[in-house]
Amino acid sequence: MTNLEEFIQEINRFEAIISEWDESQRCVAVGLKTAIEALHKEALTRLIKSLKQESMSALRLAVTDEVVYAVLLYHELVKPPIVERIQTALEEVRPSLKSHNGDIELVAFKPPDTVEVRLIGTCSSCPASTLTLSQGVEQAIKNHCSEITKVIAVNNTSIVHKTNSGLISPFSPQITSTWVKVANIEELPDFGVLVKKLVGHSLILYRQGKKVTCYSNACTHLASPLDTGKVENGIITCPSHGFQYNLLTGECLTAADVRLQSHPVKIKGEKVFVKKIK
Repeated sequence: MTNLEEFIQEINRFEAIISEWDESQRCVAVGLKTAIEALHKEALTRLIKSLKQESMSALRLAVTDEVVYAVLLYHELVKPPIVERIQTALEEVRPSLKSHNGDIELVAFKPPDTVEVRLIGTCSSCPASTLTLSQGVEQAIKNHCSEITKVIAVNNTSIVHKTNSGLISPFSPQITSTWVKVANIEELPDFGVLVKKLVGHSLILYRQGKKVTCYSNACTHLASPLDTGKVENGIITCPSHGFQYNLLTGECLTAADVRLQSHPVKIKGEKVFVKKIK
């Protein structure tokens, strides 16, 4: 049986050949590739939807196959492994920590919802390390891993809190704007959604009259983007798997006790701001 590595090698071989073609030829090849991928993604999305209705156990078993998982991951129909997502979040905050001569490392992921990290260098003993953890590290991890509810610094058992200390967190509002303008109010369609990017994160904004709400552009099921989903009566339906959410509250109407990750919104005049740091 052909394994995943052999499939990847064959794809890489053809991509190397195409890279030598002239631009017009490459455009044709890329267009064909994009069309085929779109067809495959739609077929896989429908297959997953049918399997979910018939047998979740069969779907879970199918995803344990490395080739099936790799293809679903490529089409963004499943999430990457949680440890990989945690490491991505840590890479995101690492430059800010290094600017203060600090760093961070993952100690452990403790299922189902806890991550242990270790702050390194000046960040380990900084009086503002609690702020660094809650406003920078924890928020980044939760943005990438909605299932995580606890982020613990294993070496911060004796943090001294000094409100007047000259040492500040690299994520402190003193050096980073708390509110970021993301749109003008007229850009937001009434009873519709608008997708925006904020510090590399995709967000959806919803307006109903004067009320504006903001959520991460990710379904709680498999993190599929929501922005192309149908919006009707203040309810958005995930285009990938049919999960529905109340856009005023973030509540999931398909699965109990689940909700979209929300972000505070402030309107000043005609400008819409989203809070960057919780």
